[in-house]
Amino acid sequence: MSKRATFEEDMGKLETLVEKLEQSELPLEDSIKAFEEGMKLAGSLVKTLEKAQERVKSLMKTEQGAFALDAFGGGDEDE
Repeated sequence: MSKRATFEEDMGKLETLVEKLEQSELPLEDSIKAFEEGMKLAGSLVKTLEKAQERVKSLMKTEQGAFALDAFGGGDEDE
C-alpha cells in the first residue's frame, strides 16, 4: 500500500511543475503531461482545502461559547 502524499508534498509538486512549465524548456508532449498532472494536483488540493474549511466552520464558536457554523474568512461570499 502506497503512502498518501500530504497537502504540503502535493503543493510542492505543483510548484515544481509550474516552474518547469514557466521555463518553457520542456518538449510539447512533456508540457502537456505536466499540465495534466498539475491540474489533477490542483483539483486534489482544492478538495483538501474545502474539507479543511468545513472542519474550521464546524469548530467556530459564537461569543456565548456555543459552537456554530460561520463563514470562513469573515468576508462576504457574494463579493
